[in-house]
Amino acid sequence: MEANWNERKYFGALDWASDHHDIIVVDKTGATVYRSRIQHTPEGWQKLRDELVDFQPLAMAVETNHGMAVEQMIALGCEVYPVNPKSSKRYRDRKAPSGVKDDELDAWSLADALRVDGHGWRRLLPDDPLVVELRLLTRDEVSLIAQRTSFVNELQAALRDYYPAALAAFDDWTRPNTWEFIEVFPTPEILEKAGARKWERFLRTHKLWREDTAEKRLAIFEHATALQGSPGAVAAKSLLAVSVAKVLNMLQTQLDAYRARIEERFAQHPDHDLFGSLPGTGTKLAPRLLGEIGDNRTRFDCAEGLQSYAGTAPVTFQSGQIERHQVRRACAMQLRSTIHLWANLSRTKCAWAEAYYQAHREKGQSHACALRCLGQRWLKILWKMWQTHSLYDEALHMRNQLKHGSWLLALQSQNP
Repeated sequence: MEANWNERKYFGALDWASDHHDIIVVDKTGATVYRSRIQHTPEGWQKLRDELVDFQPLAMAVETNHGMAVEQMIALGCEVYPVNPKSSKRYRDRKAPSGVKDDELDAWSLADALRVDGHGWRRLLPDDPLVVELRLLTRDEVSLIAQRTSFVNELQAALRDYYPAALAAFDDWTRPNTWEFIEVFPTPEILEKAGARKWERFLRTHKLWREDTAEKRLAIFEHATALQGSPGAVAAKSLLAVSVAKVLNMLQTQLDAYRARIEERFAQHPDHDLFGSLPGTGTKLAPRLLGEIGDNRTRFDCAEGLQSYAGTAPVTFQSGQIERHQVRRACAMQLRSTIHLWANLSRTKCAWAEAYYQAHREKGQSHACALRCLGQRWLKILWKMWQTHSLYDEALHMRNQLKHGSWLLALQSQNP
């Protein structure tokens, strides 16, 4: 809550688009004192900088919390207040119940909402550039991994049409050595003609030779042409398979570069030991947690705020005698998925985490729901660590459970 909100003179809003932006500024009585549409160009932003000089300090509402438009407004000296798109729609409906919509109306309704309700909104504070870079790197890495999965599925679909022997020989098609197999032996006929010596050399060179699987694989290679597609299908699909395999190899090279950059940047941040000490985070999830949560300790003044932001806290609906709880949908999706993965991996590292998960499963909850409950508990621990700049201490956590008589102690004694 901003105590001096009533002393402000001007309130603005920006309705952003890819190539232009609409800006409205109102005074403390709600009267519009400035309106403009600028192009998303250096000249457009310079024009806005010159014209907003008389209205500074200016609070600006916008329907996003990231992107170049937000960065430019902060550079102009504006105080940015991000608004959830759903809330923005409600504010517009309040001003225009008929359902009419245009960009200028959106900007004006947000500006007036900021004037009336902004004292309770949270101002967007710039993050440390290292945190921003880490957040974007980890998000892009996840996106590239999703693309790799899509290409792997496409490769397997192509092999299913003309090369069943390759699918039978290898189980894990996310490994680069399987893609190289397709490049070296693109068709069943080429594989069969290569002979046992080349097969064995390939398997040994690519570290695929295993005593328990080598004989089976060699037998599959020997009869590779027993089941294959028609000549036309082999000719067409083999070209697709080789193309996808080459793309996958290139994509994996870039993923390795991303992983090296992420680990380098993560090691440079003062909080890397804090997030790295969390059981189950490892080298991949710890940087993602740091990037999504950040290092601004004033951002979440309580553990409940962090839990709501991460989507682990349920949403309560209460009306009369009706009360129900449901999954929170409005949250940071990237952080939510990271918490889900972390909670699952922590079960193998912490006995209490596994006991907590199993207790919720025995109540009839689904796997995802039990992990969400475990993530809720982990975030309470993480928030306290984050505020006190302390590392995770399993012994300290167990002492706290003993001190407060946690029901988890009974479960852990039953499942040593």
